[in-house]
Parts: sequence; C-alpha cells; structure tokens
Amino acid sequence: MSVYLLVDFGSTYTKILAVDLAEETILGRAQSPTTIETDVTIGLNEALVELVDVCGVDLDRVEGKYASSSAAGGLKMVAIGLVPELTLEAARRACLGAGAKLVSGYGFEIDKEIVEAIEAARCDIILLCGGTDGGDKKTITHNARMLAHSAVDCPILVAGNRAATDTVKEVLEKHGKKVYKAGNVLPSLETVEVEPAQELIREIFIAHITHAKGLDKAAGFVGGPIIPTPRASLQAAALLADGAEGEQGIGSLLVVEVGGATTNIHSVMEQSLVTPQTVLRGLPESRVKRTVEGDLGIRYNAPTIYGFVGKESFLQRLRELYPAVDEQGFDPDAHIDYLSKNVGHTPTVELELAADIVLARSAASIAVERHAGTVKQEFSVMGEILVQRGKNLLDAENVIGTGGIFRYGLHPETVLQAALFSPETPWSLRPRAPKTFIDRDYMLYGIGLLATNHPVQALRIAKRYLKPSEINS
Repeated sequence: MSVYLLVDFGSTYTKILAVDLAEETILGRAQSPTTIETDVTIGLNEALVELVDVCGVDLDRVEGKYASSSAAGGLKMVAIGLVPELTLEAARRACLGAGAKLVSGYGFEIDKEIVEAIEAARCDIILLCGGTDGGDKKTITHNARMLAHSAVDCPILVAGNRAATDTVKEVLEKHGKKVYKAGNVLPSLETVEVEPAQELIREIFIAHITHAKGLDKAAGFVGGPIIPTPRASLQAAALLADGAEGEQGIGSLLVVEVGGATTNIHSVMEQSLVTPQTVLRGLPESRVKRTVEGDLGIRYNAPTIYGFVGKESFLQRLRELYPAVDEQGFDPDAHIDYLSKNVGHTPTVELELAADIVLARSAASIAVERHAGTVKQEFSVMGEILVQRGKNLLDAENVIGTGGIFRYGLHPETVLQAALFSPETPWSLRPRAPKTFIDRDYMLYGIGLLATNHPVQALRIAKRYLKPSEINS
C-alpha cells in the first residue's frame, strides 16, 4: 500500500481524497467546512478525523501529500492591457490559465477612478501588459505611473512590450512596489505567449499568496507548495486528454466544473476551422484553455442565474424534473434568495435537489457558450462567407462533469446535456456528439495534484473512476 492524501482547501469545504498509488485505487474521501477565517487546520483536522472513520487510513503511514486551494477567494488577479481584444485578452488568458480568478480587466490608459477600483478589489496580483514588442510604449508606461502612485500593495507582474519593461519596472520599484517581469504575452499580433507569465504567477502564488491567505500551517502539513485549485483541474484535464508515458489518454475533451461561487470550463483541443473555407478572426486560441464565470456560481450567484433564466422559464424547467412542484407551494424567488444568503446549504429533499439541477443546467449552458467559439454568416465583396471567432469544440471527443452537483445532485447527467450543441443556438460551437463522463468521486483536482510527480498512476485512477454517462438527446 502506498497512501497519498490529496487536499483541496475550497471556498466552502476542505476536501481530502485518499488514494493508494500502488493499487491505483481511491480509498475514501472526506470533507469539513473550511476554516480560513480562524485557522485553516481546524477544518483540515476535522476532515482527517472523518477520513479515518470512513476508510480507516493510518495517517502515520501516509507517504505523500499534495494540496490546492481556492479559499479566501482563491488567487484573485486584475489584468491591465492596451487594446481589449488584443493585449488585454492575452493577459486575461494568462491569468485564467495560471489558475487565477480574474476580478477585473482594463484596456487603454487607466485613470484615477480605475485605480481606486483596483485598490478596492484587493487583488493578489496585477498583470500589467500593453503593446506588442516594438509597438506602443506610452500606454503601459502611463499605467505603471498610475499604479506607482496608488495604494496598491500586491505584487505587479509586467508582461508587455519588452522595450518598455525595464522602464516600467523602475517606475514601480521607485515607489516601493514589488515587481516581477516576464516575456510579453502578445509579442506580435499573430502570437500569444502566456506560458512565461503563467509560470511566474504560480511562483508568486507560492511565495506570497499562501502566507497572505493564512495557509502557512496547511503548507506545513503538506510539506510542499499549495497550488491554485483551478490549476490542478486544468492539469488533470490535460493529463486525461494527452496521456502519459505509454498510458493513452482519452482524447480531446471539455470539463464542466459547476461550483457554488463560479462555473469553470476547461478544454483541451487543437483549434480548427468549421470548414476549410471559414474565415477565422481574433487572437489564436490555445490548445489548453480555461474560462471562469464568476457570475454563474449556483450559490453566491443564484439570483444572477435566476435572472438570466427568468421566473417562468425556471419553473417550467423545474416542472420537467419535479412535476409536483405547483402542489408544494414552492416560492422560487424566496428559495433563490435563501441560497445566495446561505451558500453552504446542502439540499436534502427532492424538490430542492431538482432546483439545484435547474440552476446548474443553466450555468453550464451559459458558461460553455461563452467558452466555445461562434460561427456566423457575413457578407463581403466576395459574397457570403462564414466567419469563426474563438474555439471550435464541435468535434470534442469527451465531456466531463465535476463539482459538488455531479457528486450529490439529482440526475446530474442532465447538466452535461445542457453543455452540448443545441439547434436553438446553432452559431455556438459546442460539442456535438461526445462521450460523457461524471466525476462521481470529486477527484479531478486530486488527479491534477498527482499529475506532476505521478502522471501514469494519476491517469489510470482517473480512467478507472470516471463514470460513463448516458445522455438521451
């Protein structure tokens, strides 16, 4: 037996997954409310006690521990660029791919009002970009001066026009700011290079953010660095798609991760055109992509999702899952309001479970539509053409659902169905006919944690425990 503990300090719950790497099996899992406001190890120890009760793990014989965290809001970042569709978009991708939650993004020259908003956001890192290499230097230098005279005290990562980087760093450091620099995220209009910036974001998270969020004791328990939870999920997605050291992956995929605070979408798939004649516009899409929808969490943002859907449509969808809803005197307005004020609420009755599924289906549908590209007919001097923007996911081979709703929800396969291509939105390039899987063991974050040092075992465990889901179109 070779026991490893995989810990996630979530915004609501601290989760622990125990695996046996020698046998490539999951031994058990446990969770307890996260206690980040007092001492994160209190919730950790409660979860450990439950884990021992559940599966009898001998904690003295644990061979390794890994951990991720999205507690205290996770890794919060602000991105500043030049043109919103270009450098700011590249900066946004760098943040999301590193496992951050993008609090806000600003293009062009920032002003006093924007600086005040950045100060109020209390983010963990600012990513300052702007200009292609050899291009505009004025904007990023102006923005650096505005930040230099601000009350911002978080690290600032400069990843813009390389001709301006040293000047920008000097301006910021002269006013006591902690500055890092990386290669330009958009060195040319045809090239997006976010990996150097992402690597530094991860280093800054380990060096500064772990302490700032009170996770020092947790890091001591693990005996190593804690990484952002979304980064772990993205690593799991890449491992599952690509395979490792002779162990074949499952192919191109989309991961739908529905949570209480956000809905995250991960895709691993090469960019392609809908047809050979299609015209592609916008920045090149990365093969591994992540988007975070901070307005689509089914607890914190339940009223927002409800507003998108509308009361009558929400009730109609609820009736499909729970026909007796009208006989129960159910008040959807009051229920949604309750969820947003009691974000740790776990439903136990069928009606509430069905209401959660309606919220999750809506969140998944909207989030995947935002993540996927679009194709539309346009007219030019040459006649009618197809114009594609964003990532083509029509032929994605697999779709995986993960998160609490997929472990505890009522008929969670219907959530995945909402993520697929729909004739009602034919312009949205969502998966058409993939295999679908449900992460019933809530293990993907743990697979990602294992991926760096134990990729083969991690992949085999994931393939063994992902549950195929039958969807009736």
